[in-house]
Amino acid sequence: MVRRAPSQSVPTLSRPASPAGDDMEEGPYFDSVDELQQHGINVQDIVKLKSASINTVSGVNMTTRRQMLKIKGMSEAKVEKIKEAAHKILGSSFATGLEVQEKRKRVLVVSTGSKAVDTALGGGVMSQSITEVYGEFRTGKTQLAHTMSVVAQLPPDMGGASGKVAYIDTEGTFRPDRIRSIADRFGVDGNMALENILYARAHNSEHQMELINECSIRFAEDKDFRLLVPHILT
Repeated sequence: MVRRAPSQSVPTLSRPASPAGDDMEEGPYFDSVDELQQHGINVQDIVKLKSASINTVSGVNMTTRRQMLKIKGMSEAKVEKIKEAAHKILGSSFATGLEVQEKRKRVLVVSTGSKAVDTALGGGVMSQSITEVYGEFRTGKTQLAHTMSVVAQLPPDMGGASGKVAYIDTEGTFRPDRIRSIADRFGVDGNMALENILYARAHNSEHQMELINECSIRFAEDKDFRLLVPHILT
C-alpha cells in the first residue's frame, strides 16, 4: 500500500516544477545556513549549527529555542541573534493564497513507473512531501524504490524530475544490475543512472539517522538532488 503525508511548505530543491511550471523563475529552494554570516552570525556558531544537522536557514526557523540551547556553546543571547537573522532572511511565515499557489507550482511530480499507482497518488510521488510505501514481504517495495531511483533522473515530460537520487539501504537489497535493467527500459545509459544515485548502507537506526542528516548537508549544497529513498525506515 502507498500512503502520502501532506505536502510541507518548507522550501526544497531548485528546478522548474513540471511542464506546467516551465515559465516560473528558477531559484534555490534552500537557503544555506552559511548565509547567516552576512547577517552578523560568526563562522564558529554556524559550524555549531551544522554539527547539530541544522544546515539551512529554514532549519533554524524550524528548530525550537530549547533544542538550539542544547547545542554545545550556544547561549540564549546567541540563539536569539541567530533566530533574528533567520527571520530577516526568510521574512514573514505568512503568505497570501496567491503566493502559496505560486509555490505549489514548484512541486515536482515523479512517476512511480506504474500508471495504476500514479493514478492512486494523484499523478505520482510529489516533492515537498513524504510518501510512505508499506506492505508485506515480496509486494514490490524494493522494486518501486529501484524504479523511482531511475525515473527521478528522467526529464519532466517522461515523468521524472531531472535530478539525482540519494538511496539509504537498511536491508542490503540495492542491486546495481536492477538499476541497469530499469535504465534500459527507459532508454537511459546504465552507468549514468548509477552515477546519479548516491548510495549508503545503514546498519542500524542510529546510523540511518546519521546518514539522513548527512543527506541534508548534501541536498543543501547540491541543488540537483530530487529524491531521497530511505529503504526501509527502521
